Amino acid sequence: MTIDLELPEVETIRHALDREIAGRKVKTVDMASMATLSRYRNRKSFALRVEGRKLGPVRRMGLTLVIKLDNDDLLVIRPGAGATIRRHAARDAVQPGTEATFTFTIGGQFRLVDPEGASELCVVAPEDLLSEFPELGASGIDPAGEMVPWTAFAGQVLGRKVPLKDLLCDDAVVVGVGEVYSDEILFHAGLRHDRPSNSLSTQEVRRLHGALISVVNDAIKYRGTDLDDRPFVDVYGEPGTYRHHLAVYGRAGALSERNRSAIQRVKYKGRWTYFCETQV
Repeated sequence: MTIDLELPEVETIRHALDREIAGRKVKTVDMASMATLSRYRNRKSFALRVEGRKLGPVRRMGLTLVIKLDNDDLLVIRPGAGATIRRHAARDAVQPGTEATFTFTIGGQFRLVDPEGASELCVVAPEDLLSEFPELGASGIDPAGEMVPWTAFAGQVLGRKVPLKDLLCDDAVVVGVGEVYSDEILFHAGLRHDRPSNSLSTQEVRRLHGALISVVNDAIKYRGTDLDDRPFVDVYGEPGTYRHHLAVYGRAGALSERNRSAIQRVKYKGRWTYFCETQV
């Protein structure tokens, strides 16, 4: 099973797309199937909303990409598990699993490659965005967005009694953290995945807040994490390199950088969780 993309991967895509496609005019949109068009009756009805439109800046709301069109409508792209968005010349061979191809009047194409068909594409009016996607209006802290003081974060942590891994993976508390980065954040904070959130001391909350911000932003700096169970390449086809900086995730049996003991793993809610014995 392919695991979901997390915030560093989606932000890596957003940053490159913004540089590459903002200001370009869409000539044609070709959809391979209806897999990513659950809101439409046919492929043409989606294509007609985008063809002939000029793309504006690419922004991110949680794990959703939102691109303003020149008629003020919004092109919404929600990359699914295993999906990538690639920049291509029109003559490039089409990769298996390519669901959407946007061809520009000048400057090639971008393609959504999604072998599992788990992504979603649609066009909405700006006033309808939050009614169509209400979860975007109820998102939690964005670790790559505006800085949130640790005191505000403490209210979210101490006001709940849930295991810390569940807390970090709850989009209503923290946006875009999942299997990979929750384990890394908890290692750097020195806290166990099953520790109740309301049991943390003030110092531990501050450590958790600092680890959250630093891990997510370091992963963005290295353009995300390419893994065996979640291959990831950026818009240019280059794999994310944060894999080489992972402290615990996927490293069961390797020596912890903290005390040289073996990194452990346990099944937690159906998936492996990785940690070091120094986490408390």
